[in-house]
Amino acid sequence: MATEIKVPVLGESVTEGTIAEWLKQPGEAVAADEPIASLETDKVAVDVPSPVAGVMSQHMVAVGDTVEVGAVIAIIEEGATAGAAAPAAAPAAAAAKAEPAPAPAASEELLTPAQTMSPAVRRAVLEHGVDPSTIKGTGKDGRLTKEDVLAAAEAKAKGTPAPAAAAAPATAAPAAAAPAGAGRNSERVKMTRMRQTIAKRLKGAQEQAALLTTFNDVDMSAVIEARDKYKDLFAKKHDIRLGFMGFFAKAACLALKDVPAVNAYIDGDEIVYHDYVDISVAVSAPNGLVVPVIRDADKKGFARIEQDIADFGARAKAGTLTMEDMTGGTFTISNGGVFGSLMSTPIINPPQSAVLGLHRIEDRPVVRNGQIVIRPMMYLALSYDHRLIDGREAVTALKIIKEAIEDPTRMLIDL
Repeated sequence: MATEIKVPVLGESVTEGTIAEWLKQPGEAVAADEPIASLETDKVAVDVPSPVAGVMSQHMVAVGDTVEVGAVIAIIEEGATAGAAAPAAAPAAAAAKAEPAPAPAASEELLTPAQTMSPAVRRAVLEHGVDPSTIKGTGKDGRLTKEDVLAAAEAKAKGTPAPAAAAAPATAAPAAAAPAGAGRNSERVKMTRMRQTIAKRLKGAQEQAALLTTFNDVDMSAVIEARDKYKDLFAKKHDIRLGFMGFFAKAACLALKDVPAVNAYIDGDEIVYHDYVDISVAVSAPNGLVVPVIRDADKKGFARIEQDIADFGARAKAGTLTMEDMTGGTFTISNGGVFGSLMSTPIINPPQSAVLGLHRIEDRPVVRNGQIVIRPMMYLALSYDHRLIDGREAVTALKIIKEAIEDPTRMLIDL
């Protein structure tokens, strides 16, 4: 019995997605609840599972196609066995017998695995830093699979050579003499749906908001000392590493409580204020930056915040964050310091009105009590929507964060 596979409900306000990769090809066995396709939405990549066991019969859409919720994307022959001819493919097979398929063009004959990568394989290549041209593809027509890339990355880490890519067939036409400037290649790749959305939202933020950034620097000595003193006990009790983000999240909660405009947003001709703090934390994922939300950060302790952040990081890398994880948020913290950034002007995450940018910690000479001393310093940047937040409020909020980091006791006694 043929079963139609439809695009599932993707989340609130999400009505369509893009087929990023087919995980099952026609003729392959499919188990119940096994993912058959990867679907990319505005915010996350989600797998489409099969509700039944059987054999993939037919793809109704191609990789890169945009599909709406409820659209039929594939047919599964329920109860069939792998290797059996799929009924839906029979007419095409008969036509193929009646008329020989045309020979592929020379440009198609010479395609290498590196030139035929799916979006998921391309992300794996970028994430693991391997050269796709040196990997032997085990997929159809010699195409690379995600498993090929992971195996090559593992071999690279161990220092053993990965299986070499197959050489061009002996019957292939000899290459023409290389013109001047040979080796200067360009590649045109369609933007992923997530990257398109990121681009639109960031550009929209610049066009709609009156963006301004205020800066300060913070002495990290007290936080580093507290972290070094208690990190072992903290990890033993809570089974999580004590990082710096927990300190900044709690410091931000103090600032947002005292300066509520920084935790608000504009809706038409009204201002929406929140009596809670949901902090969006910018996390790097293989296919772009995502911002999962720490709910009720003002009511959580350091351990719970660090656990949430660690969980978000792991699931972002695995591609298992959900739409719910990234819905909402009243304020954002973005840590460019993990990549070595000294200073930046972060862009707000609409409809939020402010974002805190963290940067790398470096020893710098500063004056303390009339003496030049070396301290671990970090630049802080607070970008904000000047339509809602005045300069005095922005500077005050950033100063509260600075003071809380330089004297962490303030976070304990709510100062």
